[in-house]
Amino acid sequence: MLPSLFISHGSPMLALTKTPAHAFLRKLGQDYRPRAVVVVSAHWASRQLLVSTSERPETIHDFGGFPRELFEVQYPAPGEPKLARRLARELNAVPTERGLDHGAWVPLSLMFPEAEVPVVSLSLPMQWSNAELMALGERLAALREEDILVIGSGSLTHNLYEMLPLDAEMPPWVGEFADWIEGRLVADDREALLAWEQGPKARENHPTPEHFQPLLVALGAGGPGRRLHHSVEHGVLAMDVYAFD
Repeated sequence: MLPSLFISHGSPMLALTKTPAHAFLRKLGQDYRPRAVVVVSAHWASRQLLVSTSERPETIHDFGGFPRELFEVQYPAPGEPKLARRLARELNAVPTERGLDHGAWVPLSLMFPEAEVPVVSLSLPMQWSNAELMALGERLAALREEDILVIGSGSLTHNLYEMLPLDAEMPPWVGEFADWIEGRLVADDREALLAWEQGPKARENHPTPEHFQPLLVALGAGGPGRRLHHSVEHGVLAMDVYAFD
């Protein structure tokens, strides 16, 4: 049975820049051949739960200030409308048509570069509590038995106000939070993770919560966490990837 995954997608330039995280995601995709992917991205925030029924989701370049080469990237993975409509019924989600934001297509373009795996996007309901987001993951867990890969795409740490050069060393306050989260995930300490905002240096690492919240969905869909990858970009973006079996 497939695990669920939490992927730190970092900067959109991850799609083109050959960093350790870029190389890892290229390799990770070779380990899985799912029938479809269901992804919850930090970059599709909503008031209520939405699901994309697009048959051919467009590649959304939801960013600015990057090289033209990045805006020319297209990721033409098909949608899976039948699965999307089923999820809308089972999750009481609102069906809509939407493309793939960079939180979805950047990591998927590295994992599955042939764009042959169908992708269904779920939104991130910003008004939901941590417990509700984890419960959403629990309701997605059964998809893993159907060879469907559930992915939460965000960033283990994400303070863009403190961005440093790409190869800068990680400040201690970033490592303190990342290590604490790893300990809680490996121990499957869900009570602590539901109160992650009380963790060490949590506010410094996440001035806003949307890049951490997809981890709660991925955790709900699986069991204890295994850290598959750790690297840091721009000093403050921990590019950790976790699997939940």
